[in-house]
Amino acid sequence: MLVQLYHQMTNAFIFFLLLIFSSNIIFENIHACNQSERSSLLFLALTLSSPQLNWTSADCCNWEGITCNRDGWVTYLQLPSKGLKLKGGIFPSSSLANLTHLTHLNLSHNSLSGSLDQTEFFLSLNDLEILDLSYNLLFGVLPSSLPSSHIRMVDLSSNRLHGTVPPSFFQQSWNLTSFNVSNNTFSGPIPSSICHPSSSSLRHLDFSFNKFNGSISSGLGKCSKLQISLLRNSLYGAVSDRISNLTNLTTLDLSYNQLSGVLPLHLGKLSKLKYILLDFNHLEGAFPLSLMNCTNLVELRMGANNLGGDISMLNFSKLSQLSKLDLRQNNFFGILPRSLYSCKFLKAIRVAYNNLEVQIEPEILSLKSLSFLSLSMNKRLTNIKEAMRILMGCKRLAVL
Repeated sequence: MLVQLYHQMTNAFIFFLLLIFSSNIIFENIHACNQSERSSLLFLALTLSSPQLNWTSADCCNWEGITCNRDGWVTYLQLPSKGLKLKGGIFPSSSLANLTHLTHLNLSHNSLSGSLDQTEFFLSLNDLEILDLSYNLLFGVLPSSLPSSHIRMVDLSSNRLHGTVPPSFFQQSWNLTSFNVSNNTFSGPIPSSICHPSSSSLRHLDFSFNKFNGSISSGLGKCSKLQISLLRNSLYGAVSDRISNLTNLTTLDLSYNQLSGVLPLHLGKLSKLKYILLDFNHLEGAFPLSLMNCTNLVELRMGANNLGGDISMLNFSKLSQLSKLDLRQNNFFGILPRSLYSCKFLKAIRVAYNNLEVQIEPEILSLKSLSFLSLSMNKRLTNIKEAMRILMGCKRLAVL
């Protein structure tokens, strides 16, 4: 009976070992990389002058920066900040184009050079969702369209790209939520295709540090669900009332541009706005009173423009979240409204270089977080001694 029990236990143990061994084979077969894609990756490695990638094992799914799906197709290629440089300065489009199941491509913060306008590269990556080639040395123009209707994020910022954004570029961007081409040398108008129905998911748009020109309204007049950052460009034109169609806008950053004209009267209809950054432009006319209905505002910056009007007419009492107010270098007159002191989270107030009659009220002491106050170069500051006595009570005030 003991012998029989021994044989049963031995058989069970052997079966257990066979089960583990077979499961490992299945697991390895599931994740073993496709050989044609392995060859494409090796070709990519050969085009690099430095550094050498340690891609030597048989299964490329185990290589640094590589992730495969259960069928062994490469889905992730992520090698950011590796100091990668190319031999001959030609972007390795042919090898990347063979990775047809790729969903995430991140080669950012390297020294990759060459032209990005490679049709075979963009048209073959039909499953691509994330494309990040930012902070490289890529040059040339954008291709005519995005590589995939599945794509959610494109970041080509901080390269040497130029030219215009093709009108057809956004026509299949059904899932695109973020598009960043800041710090390049793009020119021409903001493409109206941004407002194509296929771009309805777009929430973050960054055209900063470029040379875009033309009317901002021609590109964004019909857009919705956008978060836009167009910081420090060379845009020309006027901000149109049609911008009020951006009902889900949370951040409007058009600072450091050459925008002109008056602000849309109905800008305040963008009730979800948190950041309005329009400083350093050539905007003129009155401050839109409708902005006082943007109860989610955190930062309001309109300095260095030609805006004007009686500042005392503005009612800040609804802006309970306001943290920074910058109206410097404009043509505002009147006195600071007492309603400003109801913004309990205010950290910075900058109204220098206007025509204000500055009066410091004791209510300013209710701004417990106030650390920056700039009032210089105005019409006059009434009762300086009393003002200084009051301001001495602002415990966090660091800059006056």
